[in-house]
Amino acid sequence: MQANPVLAHFKRGNWVENRHRGAFCLCDSRGNIAISMGDIDRPIFPRSAIKVMQALPMFETGAVGKFALDDETLSLACASHHGEPDHVAVARRALAAADLSVDDLECGAHPPSNSAARKALEEKGEKPSALHNNCSGKHAGMLSVARALGIDTKGYVERGHEVQKRVRAAVETVIGEELTEDRCGTDGCSIPTWASPLKSFAQGFARMATGEGLPENMAGAAQKLFDAATAHPHLIAGTDTFDTDAMAAFDGRLMVKIGADGVFCGAVRNTGLGFALKCDDGNLQAATVMIAAILQGIAEPDEKALVVLRRYAQKPMSNWRGIEVGVLEATAEAYVSA
Repeated sequence: MQANPVLAHFKRGNWVENRHRGAFCLCDSRGNIAISMGDIDRPIFPRSAIKVMQALPMFETGAVGKFALDDETLSLACASHHGEPDHVAVARRALAAADLSVDDLECGAHPPSNSAARKALEEKGEKPSALHNNCSGKHAGMLSVARALGIDTKGYVERGHEVQKRVRAAVETVIGEELTEDRCGTDGCSIPTWASPLKSFAQGFARMATGEGLPENMAGAAQKLFDAATAHPHLIAGTDTFDTDAMAAFDGRLMVKIGADGVFCGAVRNTGLGFALKCDDGNLQAATVMIAAILQGIAEPDEKALVVLRRYAQKPMSNWRGIEVGVLEATAEAYVSA
């Protein structure tokens, strides 16, 4: 089997030190491939890149209407946020709407990913809670599903819980693939994660962007989730993050979401094309420069968006003295054209 192409490398001084390989697929809702690089049939764990798919049961079960969940709550349900004050506030509000609290979250606690938020918490002498977990919005949404169904919320992260059964079924419908027990693991936030071919996730995002190939109610829910996420990009990630900066620069035309271990999924909404990327070695910084280069050729960026994408496609690296020692950058192979 041929190796995936090198889509990013780290150049120290005048010499390439590290090479990062990856696979990428761009396709429409019917699975017609516009661009592909590498092995797009290999099953990958999408991780947090498909949170927007995992949020669909919030509509199916009526949780959105029953608990009057607003667009900020919907955006945070799709987010891998960095624990800034507005992220924590929206997560807390989402829980309260369903008469729940931080104690009901089963995602675990970790310090805010944002350094300023982390420092502020330390200066107050406070410990991080599950609200600071970058998946707290998604988990608040899943808890609302359990509440809407009138079932016990405890263990909602387990594979056999009705919430996760609903999430699994929703993802299967969107990507058109069965999620099988022989390709299942546990995500960082404790919910199940299922591997499927990379191209299936690209097609799934095209379906969500257009509604084509989805049941009518699910198509409408997908549109509302995309609208919420792109209208509130800061809630999707946070200050100085690729997802937030890129979506803000595209003014609603781009849905893009990072996933742990080098995954990006999304859709160019005005063209109706979905995309999925996996960096072979799981390096998130390398995956970011890859997708920043690829989007320059497939997303029809205007000058404002192009400035953002170019900034993320090259990442200078400095040592502890602040001396620039090299640059992580996309290779020529990543600069494709749709």
